Amino acid sequence: MTTADLGNVSIEYEIIGAGQPLLLVMGLSCQLIHWPDEFVELIAQRGFQVIRFDNRDIGLSTKFAGEPVGIGRTLASLVSRRLARSEYLLADMADDAAALLDHLGIEAAHVVGVSMGGMIAQSIAIGHPDKVLSLTSIMSNTGDRRYGRPTAALMRRMPGLMGGAPDNDGKITDEILGNGVEIGRLISGPHFNEADERAMIQRAFDRNYSPAGTMRQVMAISASPNRTKALRRLAVPTLVIHGLADPLVQPSGGIATAEAVPDSRLLMFPDMGHDLPRSRWDEIVDAITTNAHRARAAMVSTSIR
Repeated sequence: MTTADLGNVSIEYEIIGAGQPLLLVMGLSCQLIHWPDEFVELIAQRGFQVIRFDNRDIGLSTKFAGEPVGIGRTLASLVSRRLARSEYLLADMADDAAALLDHLGIEAAHVVGVSMGGMIAQSIAIGHPDKVLSLTSIMSNTGDRRYGRPTAALMRRMPGLMGGAPDNDGKITDEILGNGVEIGRLISGPHFNEADERAMIQRAFDRNYSPAGTMRQVMAISASPNRTKALRRLAVPTLVIHGLADPLVQPSGGIATAEAVPDSRLLMFPDMGHDLPRSRWDEIVDAITTNAHRARAAMVSTSIR
């Protein structure tokens, strides 16, 4: 892994494979390692140079030091955008990704994002259209608060599972591990694997633990504007993937995204929640590859004209 100094932020990234560049954008609180290694390898095997990175305020990328954000303020921001106060927006996180591509000497890439990463991926396509060859938005939404909201049952459970301090030696506690596993169980579909979840929570904690960064990322989501009108102006091959069992970003979020982007394709799985079930990896990677081929076909058609 390598660090890119982009001026206002430093972004940690990793490159796997060779071929057309494909940028993976992770979601809220998640580090680049939350893209499963085998999943990344599957994409690389299809002929892509895969780039995964830590968003600002998480992992080994730059942390911000603004006013601490509590649970109460975070929940209020989810109720009303007017109550959201953030030192950066999703558009700034999209600028980070675009700057990373510039740093790597990459003119344009296929962009794939999950959850908050899907919001960032959409924002890259909106703010930096020349840098996006194709767009894949997974388990995400448009920023229109009528669609893709968490279920009421999940919202009642989440506050008591957030945060937690390491022990006096800086090691993970049973509370942090248990809460993380329970969150994973609540948001995932029927293929949830507790052993895999525990291993990832431990791996992510050992690499970096930043609950304050997570809260600031939530505020960035809450403070960012509705992207629907801007999405309607996109002219990039777009794939939308969503799980019908997703309680964190309900399926209406994916449907609204697909309806907003002209000529987009919508793929929904009945056994997928807010997760990437291993049993669906081949289908998901196939769909991402097919969407990338749509972009290549469009470029060939344009060159012939």
